[in-house]
Amino acid sequence: MGISKGSAQWNGGFKDGKGTMKPGHATDVPFSVGTRFEGQQGSNPEEMIGAALSGCFSMALSVGLEKAGLKPTRIQTNADVHLDKQADGFAITTIELTCEATVPGANDAQFQKIAEETKKGCPVSKALAGANITLKAKLAS
Repeated sequence: MGISKGSAQWNGGFKDGKGTMKPGHATDVPFSVGTRFEGQQGSNPEEMIGAALSGCFSMALSVGLEKAGLKPTRIQTNADVHLDKQADGFAITTIELTCEATVPGANDAQFQKIAEETKKGCPVSKALAGANITLKAKLAS
């Protein structure tokens, strides 16, 4: 398999600095203390993690559904990544995945089972095993 690359550059001190994150061949994503901790417009590393997990989960769910003989027409996944202050700094403690999928011919029990298996088995979920990852999956009608 291939190797995916990402990079980041930070310029300046902590409070006055600014940086960019670059996922592979994609556009630079700017970030700062303001975008990470103060709700300012822009992105942050936790959003990149949420996007990566959402993308990996959605793609892996399509594989799991197809293995069960079901072909999804749409999978929408969102991730709420919790960055919490702890005694020794900050940690990503919880990631709440919310998924809604349109899967013709699927029943809810079958869909829930495949979604839970996917949450445990997708590569990004495995990489983030230190965080508590929850899932709310909904089969759209």
